Amino acid sequence: MKHAAVLLLLTAALNAADLPPGVLYGAAYYHEYMPTDRLDEDTRLMKRANLTVVRVGESTWSSWEPRDGQFEFAWMDRVVDAMHKAGIRVIMGTPTYSIPAWLYKKYPDILVSHMTEAPPLSDPYMPSYRGSAPGGAYGPRQNIDFTHPEYLRHAERVILKIVDRYKDHPGIIGWQIDNETGPIPAILERHHPAFTEWLRERYGTVDRINRLWGLVYWGQLVSSWEDLPPRAGILNPGYRLAWEQFQREQVTRFLAWQAKLLRDRIPKDDFITHDFVGGLRTNLDQWAISQHLDVVATNPYHPTQDRFDGYDLAFTGDVARSLKQLPYLVTETNAQTIGWDSRAQYPPFDGQLRLAAWANAASGARMIAYWHWHSLHYGQETYWKGLLGHDLQPNRVYEEAARTGAELVKHSPRAALARKENRAAILVSLSSYDAIRAMPFADRHDYSSVLRQMHRALYDLNIEADLVPAGARDLSRYRLLLVPPLYAAADSVLDAVARFVEQGGHAIVAFKSGFADEESTVRTDLQPARLRMAAGIFYREFTSLPRPLALTPDRYGLGEANAAQSWAEMAVPEGAEKLLGYTGDFLSPYAAVTRNRHGKGSLTYQAALLSNDLQRAVIAEVAGMAGVRGPEKSLPAAIRMRQGLNAQGERVVYLMNFSPLPAEFVWQWDGGEEILSGRRLANGARLSIGKWGLAIVVSPPR
Repeated sequence: MKHAAVLLLLTAALNAADLPPGVLYGAAYYHEYMPTDRLDEDTRLMKRANLTVVRVGESTWSSWEPRDGQFEFAWMDRVVDAMHKAGIRVIMGTPTYSIPAWLYKKYPDILVSHMTEAPPLSDPYMPSYRGSAPGGAYGPRQNIDFTHPEYLRHAERVILKIVDRYKDHPGIIGWQIDNETGPIPAILERHHPAFTEWLRERYGTVDRINRLWGLVYWGQLVSSWEDLPPRAGILNPGYRLAWEQFQREQVTRFLAWQAKLLRDRIPKDDFITHDFVGGLRTNLDQWAISQHLDVVATNPYHPTQDRFDGYDLAFTGDVARSLKQLPYLVTETNAQTIGWDSRAQYPPFDGQLRLAAWANAASGARMIAYWHWHSLHYGQETYWKGLLGHDLQPNRVYEEAARTGAELVKHSPRAALARKENRAAILVSLSSYDAIRAMPFADRHDYSSVLRQMHRALYDLNIEADLVPAGARDLSRYRLLLVPPLYAAADSVLDAVARFVEQGGHAIVAFKSGFADEESTVRTDLQPARLRMAAGIFYREFTSLPRPLALTPDRYGLGEANAAQSWAEMAVPEGAEKLLGYTGDFLSPYAAVTRNRHGKGSLTYQAALLSNDLQRAVIAEVAGMAGVRGPEKSLPAAIRMRQGLNAQGERVVYLMNFSPLPAEFVWQWDGGEEILSGRRLANGARLSIGKWGLAIVVSPPR
């Protein structure tokens, strides 16, 4: 479906729900968890809090089907009817991520893992969660083999029963398939035949994988597909990379299957979504899954109190928006405190709930829903608190949510973003993540940490970026491209980076890029292989760094932060300018950071893992060269700027103060209206934003 058509679909769904254009506001609602029947009281309080949407049903298979083949709907009929009567619209979830006990008893091999104890907190502000281990046991959620034929048969039956019951209900505006789906959490030998067939379709012959993966090493050549050993115990990087790709594809197929079940039956104005765990999910192909969705949903949880800086919301929002280059839904986010126990309970300071809601909208969210409406009195998530506390009465957070909801009703029709026009992008390579995970370069740093370091630097510099999957051939809309370690990549992916530079773009490319091909087999070319000409450097050696190593000169005036850490390649310029070199007799002849003019653009190569401050300084410099950084560089440190265009083509600028202190600065852009206050702003006007506050400035179309 074309981007414009999808946006129209979502808009049509909102219009059909008799809601004004703008941002939906709501919560997950589980009346079945309540200690008493309080449906009327809950709808009253929701209306008072200006909630416009709830999501229901996704964790309740045993309520829908308490016994095999016996279906119950009256309990949900009451909820959906009550919401419709109150003017609150409903997103219905399929209940497939947690199976009923009778299904486990009948087919115990559907379950594939059990939960371990939660590890100690490594950070007192961040919860830790139980892990999983092989061996099926009933109790956890999402420990299901979703390729199991009996699971699929029963899942299809319950999905179709729910769809047939509610597909024509006027209160339903959308459908959520499954919940935070990930790969099957165990290596199962019964998946080996499917994996073997997947390999056969992809590679054709075992001779080809023998050659591409180098199975001659340790004498592991196979002469037939029947000889291929199962995944458990395998160390070969090429095999491991293929297995991870296979696992991702199983998730995509499962969610595509659910989406098709719904699409064949629901009204065309209803949308289909799936709620991803917040951030970038390296165990999924979110781009592939999103092709089967009308609109992407995501669940961005974030630190609060002194740690609340908006970054996690921005990163998750940039990922979600980039998947379809469209607005997205927030289906879960913090209400009060979070965590699977009570070790890290940090309710938001006054003003933080409101600021978080608008920060999601600033990244492109068209719905903001809390997990969840009320706090639970039992179960693993007793301390993952909702808008209502355990006493189920209005409280400080509820009252702030009510004020925020009123503000969204009034102002979000104009403030909601229809699109962004970002000129910076980060290239995302899931294969490189897998390959580096198989062959790590450090204990505390990996592909994801470098990607996050780059994105965090952009956020601190008030430069918005899209995330683009490796393999995207046309990068011409961007002026600045950041490339985390592109370790395992096809020739075409590397050529696309070089072509971006040649055609006038400015790229920053991290160490290890170009080192191996798409099978994680090291290239025999002088490194960085196909990027050598564009980078204007080569290297033959590299070294681990046991401690930070000072670089020279101190080009950006960073003092001790002018340093490399963990990894260093011994780069030799062959046309590139040496920006920074290493200190010490051994490494001093070599370059740590270089810049090469190639075609109409430039490629800055980082041969080492840089400190956070140094990474930010390099990006700031190249962003200036690329022309993607304007007057926002003069904003106070605590102010974050996000912007885009609304449905009317007006420019909308969000200025958010993630600080307990007020901030004041000069408005240096074209004139507009600060819509929360109604104040007209001209270029040069002074603007003051209170602690944990924001301003939203709307300017006429250019």
